[in-house]
Amino acid sequence: MNELPDPVAELCASLGRIDGVEAVTIGGSRAAGMADETSDWDVGVYYRGGIDLAPLARYGEVHPPGSWGRIMNGGAWLSLEGTKVDVLLRDLDVALYWSGQARLGTYEVDALLGYLAGAPTYSLMAELALNRTVQGHLPAVGEYPKALSEAGARRWPLHCDFSLTHARTRAGRGDIVGAVGQAAKAVIEMAHALACRRRLWVLNEKKLVEQAGLEDLHACFVDVPASSSRLVAWVDGLHAAVGRARS
Repeated sequence: MNELPDPVAELCASLGRIDGVEAVTIGGSRAAGMADETSDWDVGVYYRGGIDLAPLARYGEVHPPGSWGRIMNGGAWLSLEGTKVDVLLRDLDVALYWSGQARLGTYEVDALLGYLAGAPTYSLMAELALNRTVQGHLPAVGEYPKALSEAGARRWPLHCDFSLTHARTRAGRGDIVGAVGQAAKAVIEMAHALACRRRLWVLNEKKLVEQAGLEDLHACFVDVPASSSRLVAWVDGLHAAVGRARS
């Protein structure tokens, strides 16, 4: 990873001195090697027990633990000398718990703002696996669990089929928004299935379609028909395309 910009390095050092903080990491596209010139800096703050948020609040508005749900937890969106930084609070014990569950092939999917298919709890293990620690220390989580690969490759296609069935039902009723929404959700679900099958760590839904090799399906959403009968045929065509990708 390239050297941290000075504002990011200074922030990480400040966060690392907070009582209760176990480690500070760089995550997201920067850690995964997929960043471009528009990418933010994702700074993970792993803590145990309580955490004093006053040092972070000096940089901007803070959303405390739990305000973004049990997976995303909380954090802050900052602009430091023109550099966009997302600070992500992570309860280390929670992350380690779901990492342990992932090793057993067990996970849950949370409804989360900004997500189509939801956030799987094993994303916390993916973060631990991919993040680069810049302050403190984090336990190693090891390689992608075989049990998780098998469970995800089995469960996500069921989600996909369910969503496509609903998409077809809504299409038959002329519900364009509902049909397209369920269809898009199904594509993300199949992308999750393929990522699990290939043991690819998934942090979120950004670029997941491309990561899973389903980028050709974007074209299906360029010209969606408005009439009910044609919309049903469109869903059927997408279903066939997803089926081909599954095999």
